[in-house]
Amino acid sequence: MIELKDISVAFVAKEQTVRAVRNASLNIAPGEIFGIVGTSGAGKSTLLRSINLLERPGSGRVLLDGRDITDFDGAQLRSERQNIGMIFQHFNLMHTCTVYENVAFPLQIAGQSRQQISERVPELLGLVGLADKAKAYPAQLSGGQKQRVGIARAIANRPQVLLCDEPTSALDLESSAAILELLKEINERLGITIVLISHEMNVIKRICTRVAVMDQGEVIELGDVYDIFATPKAAFTRQLVDHTFNLELPRHLTEDLSGTLLKILFLGDSAEHPVLSEATLRFGVSVNILHGKIEYINNRPIGLLIALLTDRSDSQPSTSRLGEAVDFIRHNTAQVEVLHA
Repeated sequence: MIELKDISVAFVAKEQTVRAVRNASLNIAPGEIFGIVGTSGAGKSTLLRSINLLERPGSGRVLLDGRDITDFDGAQLRSERQNIGMIFQHFNLMHTCTVYENVAFPLQIAGQSRQQISERVPELLGLVGLADKAKAYPAQLSGGQKQRVGIARAIANRPQVLLCDEPTSALDLESSAAILELLKEINERLGITIVLISHEMNVIKRICTRVAVMDQGEVIELGDVYDIFATPKAAFTRQLVDHTFNLELPRHLTEDLSGTLLKILFLGDSAEHPVLSEATLRFGVSVNILHGKIEYINNRPIGLLIALLTDRSDSQPSTSRLGEAVDFIRHNTAQVEVLHA
């Protein structure tokens, strides 16, 4: 559906050349929700905007449905953009126009008749949950409602692709969750391919099926969202994932430890099995869970725990029992890191 081949984009700022995107390549399948994540300045917005050529690559090719559109311009490019909707972080609504007029605008540009517009706009407002806001102005709407107008406007001409540039970063948590659910519903109901960028891994894991991680203009990791969270390969990706799980312990819990402190990753079935309880029964150790969580990403469980194992018996040397317990846990989970021994 969308293929980016070795895309590079550079800007000249203050007599210096800034390479915003460096040889980035992506393949995005029809109907999927694909995420691009990275910190500010990573190049993710620039790469997203190269898909509809709002940012023209200095090198590389952009293909949609197998057609190379990299050199399109004028009427040819305007026609191609009819198939690519876009929503923005700060909504970009026309403040002097009503909700109805904002949503009608792209239909007017596309040459739709007044009757076609009068039928399509109410349908779109119903889809995004704003059927009662047609006569309202943007200033009368909440942030979440403004973004709903932006979504309705972006899909007005029935595009095949929807580009989402940080669509929730200006919203509160409740509104963000509602917008992500709406995007997911639109993807499922209409089959639109969605490409979404964010600096938050929480947004990515909630809605996306695959993700590209960007750092300093490069795609440093690419894959299934679950796999990226479960086994990140790049150090930068591990930082993003660790920040999402937020498993840092207060200092007082890690001072003067007696025992073995483990960071344990559970994947798939192991996340739902009582591995630690079994270890206490088999090896006579106590397990104190200091921190952890289990989440479901694309309906698959992933768990991360920090646990302190201590000896509770004098029948044999504690180091032996603790070592056997650690080996047992390591054998029955995805990954074990010894933080203190």
